[in-house]
Amino acid sequence: MQYIIYMDESNDEGPSFGNFYGGALVRSQDYQRVTEILEKKKLELNINGEIKWQRVTLPYVDKYIAMMDTLFDLIKEDIVKIRIMFTQNLHEPINLSVEQRAKEYQMLYYQFFKHAFGLRYSNPTGRDDLSLRIYFDELPVSPKDASEFKDYIEKIQSTKEFVEAKIKIKKEDITEVKSHNHVLLQFMDVVLGSMYFRLNNLHKIIPEGEKRRGKRTVAKEKVYKHINNRIREIYPNFNIGVSTGYTDIQDRWNHPYRHWLFIPSEHRISPEYVKRKSPVSPT
Repeated sequence: MQYIIYMDESNDEGPSFGNFYGGALVRSQDYQRVTEILEKKKLELNINGEIKWQRVTLPYVDKYIAMMDTLFDLIKEDIVKIRIMFTQNLHEPINLSVEQRAKEYQMLYYQFFKHAFGLRYSNPTGRDDLSLRIYFDELPVSPKDASEFKDYIEKIQSTKEFVEAKIKIKKEDITEVKSHNHVLLQFMDVVLGSMYFRLNNLHKIIPEGEKRRGKRTVAKEKVYKHINNRIREIYPNFNIGVSTGYTDIQDRWNHPYRHWLFIPSEHRISPEYVKRKSPVSPT
């Protein structure tokens, strides 16, 4: 068995939430079918270029909603798994060294990859080895830092949890890719961008000098609301601003869709964000 995992990151800063990371996982035997389904939907909608959250506009709202329906049909059937991680500005990390602060991006990405999918619970029988093929959207760091980061990802297989789960990672299976060549990465970008948009209340923004919101903002809110409705078909009353709960620890793997609010083990409460400390459950 091999799992193919796409990884991406979005805005590192926001008014209330930042450091957004997204992951999409598909089993190797489903990969070709998933790719064909998503590409076919784009073709049906006459979209030849790359789809991205930043390209959502009013004329394309219905098309983006249709594409998200296609993706969430696959998620609902657990053919595709999606994970979203983010931090809240309320929780300010403390006691970090200069080096740790400089490499915060890589450190958070490492934690996201290692834990978000619950991979340690993905091979309960342990009879056969599992392998991972990992596609990172182009890493926005120097080639040296990117190479070092990939080394750390490869070494995860040596941790106790991954050894027990018999998960193998080959260096050549850790690759940086361009999103326009990978349709699942594009679809995930829309979900990831929508969460940054809503958690940071960007749907409320009115341009300076205007009396109402811009058309692009209205369009994005419509797409976000549809995504949220599709998530709630799987998890009623889903709260996008907190870590998704579970009944059994293995749900971290079993669930097709999950959010993770990453809270540093050592942190202080930033007083300027206290009034916004309680994540709502937006509709």
